[in-house]
Amino acid sequence: MNTLRSRAIKLLARREHTRAELAKKLAAHGTLEEINTVIDQLTACNLQSDARFAESFIRAKASRSGSLKLRHSMLSKGLAKTLVDSHLATADMPNELTRAKSLWLRKFAKAPANTNDAKEWARQARFLQSRGFSTDIIRRTLKEPMEQLAAEEPNEGDAA
Repeated sequence: MNTLRSRAIKLLARREHTRAELAKKLAAHGTLEEINTVIDQLTACNLQSDARFAESFIRAKASRSGSLKLRHSMLSKGLAKTLVDSHLATADMPNELTRAKSLWLRKFAKAPANTNDAKEWARQARFLQSRGFSTDIIRRTLKEPMEQLAAEEPNEGDAA
């Protein structure tokens, strides 16, 4: 039991773990009952906290992920749906559109050279979608640069 507890503390010293992650990593070293007892003790001592993990995870990943990806990732780590939803709702992070625009600017920095370039638009949209942004946010993120580019094109044609 002591070795199980020390393994758990070593894991928690490296980074926060959810209860489910910790149980999975300790599974080869003890029975389910022993593991649950150790995790309960660690939770009582405030050494393990799913809420703290959720806060830490959101803080670390929010700048480069949309809410959909954050939610899915946290659920796959074994956090309760209610905990995930409440932490995403109360998290101190920029809104979804601001995060998507920031990520888009870091990756692309400009709109496609041709406003009719559907292939490039789709590539940029797929990038944002892979980061967990909704289709509405993606459209709004890519719409503004495309409108600016379309407004600039007639001026360039007049000058030539």
